[in-house]
Amino acid sequence: MFQPPLRFKTISQFHAARQLPPPQHPCLSLIDVTGSTQPLAGEPLRFVFDFYAIALKSILGGQLHYGQQPFDFDSGMMGFSAPGQVISLARLPDHSWQQVGWLLLVHPDFLWDTPLAKKITHYEFFSYAVHEALFISESERAVLTNLILAIQQETHRSIDAFSQEIIVAQVSTLLAYSERFYQRQFITRRPVSHQLHDRLNGLLDAHFADEALATQGLPSVSHLAHQLHVSPHYLSSLLRALTGLNTQQHIHLKLIEKAKELLSTTSLTLSEIAYRLGFEQLASFSKLFRTKTAVSPLEFRRSFN
Repeated sequence: MFQPPLRFKTISQFHAARQLPPPQHPCLSLIDVTGSTQPLAGEPLRFVFDFYAIALKSILGGQLHYGQQPFDFDSGMMGFSAPGQVISLARLPDHSWQQVGWLLLVHPDFLWDTPLAKKITHYEFFSYAVHEALFISESERAVLTNLILAIQQETHRSIDAFSQEIIVAQVSTLLAYSERFYQRQFITRRPVSHQLHDRLNGLLDAHFADEALATQGLPSVSHLAHQLHVSPHYLSSLLRALTGLNTQQHIHLKLIEKAKELLSTTSLTLSEIAYRLGFEQLASFSKLFRTKTAVSPLEFRRSFN
């Protein structure tokens, strides 16, 4: 029987559910998660936070996988979730394992009227799937742990006029380093990244070769990501690291390649070409073509005559 995810509207609710002492600040909590996280029988496996969650942890006595790939850094991983996302846990087979690390919970109210309130929404890794976690090296873990400890030290001080500003700055630095380390991950996992890029090109080639393109229209970023078994934001971030272009730009690039082929090798009218490429209006096709090539479709065709 389907059960809706358990929703935690406040950090205090989460503390109470996990039988933890009340948080020192209602909108901020740093929890030591050292110990087994095996869900108990009857414990909810799906839940939703109405606040940000940033986890830094490593697993002892067990093996982690990144998708179907063994996890190649032994120093830990980071995971991120934004308010409203469904988080799922899985019960693992009985074996000896333990996690070591921290869980940082930040309610959006804590960030109100600070530069990070808007900036945090632009970090795409908050929308990555669980298997797209950030795997960190020993030196990277040391940097992140020092930041976590600095946040912990500040949360244990008496709250004053500077507390929020200092903690927000520390969280902002933590996220900036996380972004840097994700870019490193895209590079160090280049073979896997290139395989994903190649599979994307294969999907686009098949889509633009399909005669049903006229009725199906352009493939969406979400559809392509689903076909590749990754999240849309992760796919775009990986492609930008590899090629400098996001997923939507790759779709447009393939579209322009197909348009150039039809303009230079067929006698189809511009309207027929636009329709074949999934455009209802010639003007929309012409505008996109000019934006990407600096010439109109007609000017491009004339250059071959």
